[in-house]
Amino acid sequence: MKISIVVPVHNEAGNILPLIEEIEQAMTQAEAYEIIYVDDGSRDQTEAELKDAMRRFNALRVIKHRQSCGQSTAVRTGVKAATHPWIATLDGDGQNDPADIPRLYKALLEKNQTTANLWMIAGWRNKRYDSKWRLFSSKFANTIRSALLGDKTPDTGCGLKVFARDKFLELPYFDHMHRFLPALVIRAGGTVISEPVNHRARGVGVSNYGTLDRLWAGITDLLGVIWLQQRAKLPEVNEIERG
Repeated sequence: MKISIVVPVHNEAGNILPLIEEIEQAMTQAEAYEIIYVDDGSRDQTEAELKDAMRRFNALRVIKHRQSCGQSTAVRTGVKAATHPWIATLDGDGQNDPADIPRLYKALLEKNQTTANLWMIAGWRNKRYDSKWRLFSSKFANTIRSALLGDKTPDTGCGLKVFARDKFLELPYFDHMHRFLPALVIRAGGTVISEPVNHRARGVGVSNYGTLDRLWAGITDLLGVIWLQQRAKLPEVNEIERG
């Protein structure tokens, strides 16, 4: 397994070291790996904790956004900086379980033998530990999104995904694109399979990307992705051999 683990964070002091320790433990059997934290303009002690972690963990790399640019931009910054062909993404609040990464990676390689153009394994939090409002808003958004986009993905909001780096970088980039990755992959001709993953309660702090912000931005973004789907062309390409 040669994989880059990308973790976007914004004001996640207190969650940094515990999650990195879990990632390190999960990657003991990896052939090669790196952990890329993207500090998305944090104003708390996140940067200080990351600098401390860099002295302890050789696999850790840290990239800093001067100002907060949002989760999608932070993910893309990390993916662009990655050196390995496979990417795993995790939310920085500790609710995703790093122990799921090797299993999702293995599932991707195995199912790639029987599934054409498998680009991504998406985590599916089928048992969640969130507030009632967050559970309701997530279920509502996933239902509407799936009905309109036809991505057949039960949990596009799960931060835990494993995918091919080069395929990700071919996708159209826009703010909040991380919420529509399965639909964008399918639009580009790829296949997405969802796999159940572990979900945990947040250990420290509160969510730094608000539910209402996601709701209002999501309406505009959803219309944009529908437009992208309608404008997509997937040609069948064959190169003519020289006679």
